[in-house]
Amino acid sequence: MKVIATLGRLLATTLFCVSAIAFTWQNAFFANTSAIAAPAVNLIAAADMGDQVQGKANEDARRTKGFIRDTANQVEQTARKNAKRVERATDNNDSLIERKAKTDAATIQKRAEEDAYRTQKAVDKTKNAVERTVDNIKDAFN
Repeated sequence: MKVIATLGRLLATTLFCVSAIAFTWQNAFFANTSAIAAPAVNLIAAADMGDQVQGKANEDARRTKGFIRDTANQVEQTARKNAKRVERATDNNDSLIERKAKTDAATIQKRAEEDAYRTQKAVDKTKNAVERTVDNIKDAFN
């Protein structure tokens, strides 16, 4: 189910980006009536707009990755703090509960890293899909 949900989100994101690009480009051509008189000028402007879209996609991906990394660090820090609290509560006597808290903290930290990596990879795939779409649209107008 997680795979289907992830694919659905990725598909929805890609569809949204493609629609946004299409509407942006449509407005660039149809809102400017000089496109009829000088189509080369508008094609250059459209190419510049495509570069702007790609630049914004790169910036958004960088910010999103930073947010993902910060979230993973927060989860890891919280897991460490909770394990230390259990350790203090059991008076460092290496009890079963203390060992369990330490293994749970290690598991949580490991999963946070894995989840952050997978999420960042998905962000890269989405960014690459947007870039490919913009490149394809640019190629269509060249």
